[in-house]
Amino acid sequence: MSGYDDGNIFAKILRGEIPAAKIFETDDFVAIMDVMPQSKGHCLLLPKAPSRNLLDADDTTLAKALPELARLARAAKAAFDADGVVINQFNEEAGGQTVFHLHFHVVPHYEGVPLKRHAGGMADPAELREHAEAIRAALA
Repeated sequence: MSGYDDGNIFAKILRGEIPAAKIFETDDFVAIMDVMPQSKGHCLLLPKAPSRNLLDADDTTLAKALPELARLARAAKAAFDADGVVINQFNEEAGGQTVFHLHFHVVPHYEGVPLKRHAGGMADPAELREHAEAIRAALA
């Protein structure tokens, strides 16, 4: 495992160098919409602390992540009336990781609706902003 690269896309989003459809931000985390969603409401939780993935993350960050992740998953499920939700987190290339900054996928699932390919193309930014707003409303 190599070290953390602060030039990754999520680090750039966290620094405000790249725009994102932001759902919420705390002192420790940012939640954004995934730009290549597999389903309606697919979003991400990004810790602000730099770590490549779960394997090198600080235990304090990991302990703080689960409550935020649960809050985000509940809101995404409610906002889009999903039948269920899957949480994904990948570690290293062999484990399916493509962006090397710790992040968690929240993927709402709908009965009878197949998931899209994750690399199947970028979503419309206006639609992502609408989805972020719907999740924010469900958080309130």
